[in-house]
Amino acid sequence: METEQLKAFVIEKIEDMKGRDIVALNITDKASFADYMVICSGSSNRHVKSIANSVGMECRAKGLEPLGMEGNDVGEWALVDLGDIIVHVMTDEQRDKYNLEQLWAE
Repeated sequence: METEQLKAFVIEKIEDMKGRDIVALNITDKASFADYMVICSGSSNRHVKSIANSVGMECRAKGLEPLGMEGNDVGEWALVDLGDIIVHVMTDEQRDKYNLEQLWAE
């Protein structure tokens, strides 16, 4: 799956799970480890875990095994590493605290 197709697929799956405030940042010029960072919010720790698990499961169903999944134990901030795309699912508190959009926009 091409990177742009994967990005659209991931965003669609996040929307299906009612993830909020979805932002896709092109980090090609800023990082060597990925092309995009997709950031979204979940309404609770359980919601964050559900969104991350769903993205991982849906990608596996398409034949794309995530390289890694982190943070699903606590659920305040979960990360799904899809190679060219890194997905961050966060509670509002964590998202406000770390402000990844601002950090990577500079």
